[in-house]
Amino acid sequence: MQFLSSLGSLRHMTGLKGLSSMGETSGCFLVLLFSILLFPFYSHALTEYEVASIVRRQLATLPENGDLTDGYEYTVKLDLTFENPRLRRAYIALQAWKQAMYSDPLKTTQNWEGPNVCSYKGVFCAPALDNPKQRVVAGVDLNHADIAGYLPVELGLLTDIALLHLNSNRFCGIIPKSFSRLELLYELDVSNNRLVGPFPEVVMSIPSLKYLDIRYNDFEGELPSELFKKDLDAVFLNNNRFRSNIPETLGYSPASVIVFANNQFSGCIPSSIGKMQNTLDEILFLNNNLSGCLPPEIGMLQNLTILDVASNSLSGNLAFKGFRKVETLNVANNRLTGVIPDEICRSPSLSNFTFSCNYFIGEGESCKSSNGRNIVLDDTNNCLPDRPRQKSAKQCHPVISRPVDCSHSKCGGGSSPPQPIPPPQPQPPKPKSSPSPPPPAPVQSPPPPAPVQSPPPPPPVKSPPPPPVLSPPPPVYSPPPPPVQSPPPPVYSPPPPPVQSPPPPPVQSPPPPVYSPPPPPVQSPPPPVYSPPPPPPVQSPPPPPPVQSPPPPPPVQSPPPPVYSPPPPVQSPPPPPVQSPPPPPVQSPPPPPVFSPPPPVVKSPPPVQEIILPPTLGFEYSSPPPPMFPGY
Repeated sequence: MQFLSSLGSLRHMTGLKGLSSMGETSGCFLVLLFSILLFPFYSHALTEYEVASIVRRQLATLPENGDLTDGYEYTVKLDLTFENPRLRRAYIALQAWKQAMYSDPLKTTQNWEGPNVCSYKGVFCAPALDNPKQRVVAGVDLNHADIAGYLPVELGLLTDIALLHLNSNRFCGIIPKSFSRLELLYELDVSNNRLVGPFPEVVMSIPSLKYLDIRYNDFEGELPSELFKKDLDAVFLNNNRFRSNIPETLGYSPASVIVFANNQFSGCIPSSIGKMQNTLDEILFLNNNLSGCLPPEIGMLQNLTILDVASNSLSGNLAFKGFRKVETLNVANNRLTGVIPDEICRSPSLSNFTFSCNYFIGEGESCKSSNGRNIVLDDTNNCLPDRPRQKSAKQCHPVISRPVDCSHSKCGGGSSPPQPIPPPQPQPPKPKSSPSPPPPAPVQSPPPPAPVQSPPPPPPVKSPPPPPVLSPPPPVYSPPPPPVQSPPPPVYSPPPPPVQSPPPPPVQSPPPPVYSPPPPPVQSPPPPVYSPPPPPPVQSPPPPPPVQSPPPPPPVQSPPPPVYSPPPPVQSPPPPPVQSPPPPPVQSPPPPPVFSPPPPVVKSPPPVQEIILPPTLGFEYSSPPPPMFPGY
């Protein structure tokens, strides 16, 4: 078990910095080209036909409800002898998995034969937590094995595993519902595969999960708001196809690292982010479709070391003050205006501040030069007078002549969202206080109940429906890792979160190729898990800069686990429920024609959407991002 802690902290050191070096495309390309020439056999891209075929095979094997039936293992007849029933279950799961593999070019699973599952490559065993006299399968690490196939439902029989590392393979299809049976699973890393579908909600029902890494897949749609209420320490959602607003529940997350980068998230950065001041180390929003103003609450994140909001459509000015611990601050490629506060550039730990490609018209003296400090400042392509490489007056004028007032913005600066109010008109005497709709209306709309009091016609026109706040996005996080290069936008990672633990037995896992075009190569060590320390040493990729992990044992590469949560419940009073802040109440207050004299029959409120949320438990975490292979 201790080995998981040390490996976890090492993994954290290698996690986010991969995203941060995405700008070094040419260097990565040369390394990748060299790798391809040396190892042409290593990665075999799947054709669309092969992917579709694998997915069909998985769907054909799924039970009717997508999960295992109770006592399933007793229906499987075996003429083999096992040390204990738990290893028998593991054998059934691993053999079903081997049958689900379409291609294994590195022959990783070649020795997956016979009843001694603890000798299988990539599988390690340890004494059971509840019975030290019994050996159980405590973890599976197939990082960088380049295996093509799918995840069979029988994997739900591996109920003793604490980590499952599958990054940099070619697994297709979905994550089966049977994963909810993995109650000891602490770290799940399925990054850099070809998994599809909506956010895998099954991960929300894994009680011990702390580290979730689902980046570099093809997950799509919205993020469940409950994701940020789950006790996760690292959430990596980057490089998928998610489209939704980032839910207000973001501020409830105890995570130290969350990565939203390279998706299609829209709307504003929730002001609730300020509630994460005691836990958040790194958060990356770069390369999405976010808009509105930066919430001043960001300035409350006094433990934050990395903030990257580059390449969005953010506007307004930098209203927050400097951070005490921020090391990397990137606000480039937005529509920000105003003056850069000198206090930000004087932050004691700041080493890189990029605010290029905006419309700033002034900057503090400390922002113009490093003044002998070891700091990189980039103010190019703005509207700064007497500074080189700036925008032309023709480019600047249309933007700086119409500054955004964030105090009146519905997202950013602080006051309540703007609420267009129709021209004042005499308020008609409340006809019959009988209509029940009026009372609920004020309760439903976050803004002042003014809209409820206005005449029927205006309420519905009050304010354009804001972005759905209901859909929660899954956070992405990885333990603080050392700098790792990766194609997309730069992402920096702070020192590993407090996940140190005594040096455990060396667990080495096959070193994964760290260079790859799309995804950032990452070596991911397993985090502390409930499962006992696995005995068999597994080759582990040479980790980047040493972290708080014991020197001798190379960390086991383990990818983070996907997190999912069901959509938030939609409360609907008598009128159609509108949970988003500024949405106009659909129920017209005083004079709703529905409550007409004799026949109040047409009045049926929309059904309330009940959503059962999975349990939320957790522990610690750790696991880095996976390297991408050519042809994915």
